[in-house]
Amino acid sequence: MSKILVVDDDPNVQRLLRVTLKQEGFEVIVAGDGAEALRLWEAEAPALILLDVSLAKLDGYQVATSIREAEGPGAHVPIIMLTAEKEVEQKVRGLRAGADDYLVKPFHQAELLARMKSLLARFEGKAGGGVKPPLGKLLAFYGAKGGVGTTTLAINAAIALHKEQGRRVALVDGVLQFGDHRVFLDLGNDRKSISDVVSAPSIDADLLKSVLVRHDSGVDLLLAPPNPEDGDLVHEAQLGQALAQLRLMYDYVVVDVEKRLGDVTLSVLDHADMIFVVMTADLSCLKNVRLVLEALGRIGYEPSRVKLLLNRSNAFTGISVQAAEGALKRQFDFKITNEYRVAISAQNSGTPFAFSKPDSPLAREMAQLATTVDKASEPTAKTIR
Repeated sequence: MSKILVVDDDPNVQRLLRVTLKQEGFEVIVAGDGAEALRLWEAEAPALILLDVSLAKLDGYQVATSIREAEGPGAHVPIIMLTAEKEVEQKVRGLRAGADDYLVKPFHQAELLARMKSLLARFEGKAGGGVKPPLGKLLAFYGAKGGVGTTTLAINAAIALHKEQGRRVALVDGVLQFGDHRVFLDLGNDRKSISDVVSAPSIDADLLKSVLVRHDSGVDLLLAPPNPEDGDLVHEAQLGQALAQLRLMYDYVVVDVEKRLGDVTLSVLDHADMIFVVMTADLSCLKNVRLVLEALGRIGYEPSRVKLLLNRSNAFTGISVQAAEGALKRQFDFKITNEYRVAISAQNSGTPFAFSKPDSPLAREMAQLATTVDKASEPTAKTIR
């Protein structure tokens, strides 16, 4: 029986939620203000919290922030924020405070129960102190040439893995000299990067935590240096050490990889559990993909680790999907459609579509990719649980 903490100062809402949840088999505890909510969270270790925004003493945003700051490494109690505000700004504020989902009052009981059960299933074993060890999977996104959308897909795949699968995700900008994550995510040059840790004799979890940047989506970012010359300070061994440590801290480490197959790129690909070769269906890109596949084959990479990801699959290039597969003598593992307006708007505004437009076709396709990837990782998760 899962224990649910209901935090609301309205006795009528408390009564309604208590009856509804008990009928579904949940154990219910109730807090009428923010301070009481924090006390009960610490004392009772609930599996999920229903948290009203408007509370006495501490509001819902402050409660969520306090819980997230106080949780131990890897611990995460799901929080659904309950609010009367429909504005996007209020919802974003709740997500920034640490909420996993939100419902606007009045809401239907069936919708509340569906969202609760989804979150409980997603975070099963994490709430209440039972924490699963991180999966430690490394996913590399490699662009066959410039302009095929590698950075966009890497960013949105990371967000989808966190939002849709409830995974702890770190996103690494591995394009050390000319990384674009600061632009795509609307971050300034004042944010710390991997170049801030390379002078240390060793790279440990505490050092990485000091430079990781938390995005509003919940994904943690290890940014590339703001200047090209600082990118030269990061060497293969240092990047490898950072990635190895991140794998101990996160379920997924998603790396946006430099296109040049040099030592730094190959060191990432060597340790990747999946390599997504991102491409479009045009002649020059097909040529590059064929050469990349041949090179990876000569190095000895297992073909099962290399996934072909066709971006803008429905764009007219004069080469059909079938013809492209025929030229490469293998089928595409994933296909993402062309929705230019959504993609370019997200890029120019610095708000990834998987976060800002979750109902768009592009976001739904990235959610499906995340589901497929996570299912492929699940047998490993079961063996280390």
